[in-house]
Amino acid sequence: MMGSRVGAVPLLLVGFLLSSCASPRGLDEPPVQLQPLKPGYGRVYFTRPGDFGGSAVQPEIRMNNEVVGRSVPGGFSYIDRPPGKYVVTTATEVENGVTFQLAAGETKYIKTSVTPGLLVGHVTPTLEFPEQGQSDINRLRYVGRQF
Repeated sequence: MMGSRVGAVPLLLVGFLLSSCASPRGLDEPPVQLQPLKPGYGRVYFTRPGDFGGSAVQPEIRMNNEVVGRSVPGGFSYIDRPPGKYVVTTATEVENGVTFQLAAGETKYIKTSVTPGLLVGHVTPTLEFPEQGQSDINRLRYVGRQF
């Protein structure tokens, strides 16, 4: 009987630590009020859902070599840009990237995820399906610039 209680303590501690790493939007938080998209622009969302491992790894997100945010566990951000070809990159030990075309009025979703690396995790951006990207945003906390 005593062994089962002692075994539960580490499990509770692990559960607490894991829940504190991710920061999804709380049920009591109002939805984020996003700025309307300007005519002639497209919007790119950056998401990082459910990363329990690698929470300390939060590299910059660059779009065409301009820093546009950070890859934050449990968070999302966005940026509006004119139509064109874009390359989104993240770098830790290695640089990873994804290339896409953005049209006026279009929305793209870039998901960043962590995979194990030699010294630190590698954060990889990937183009996400719109349905999945929107679903992720509904669960995540806004971590971008305040307007």
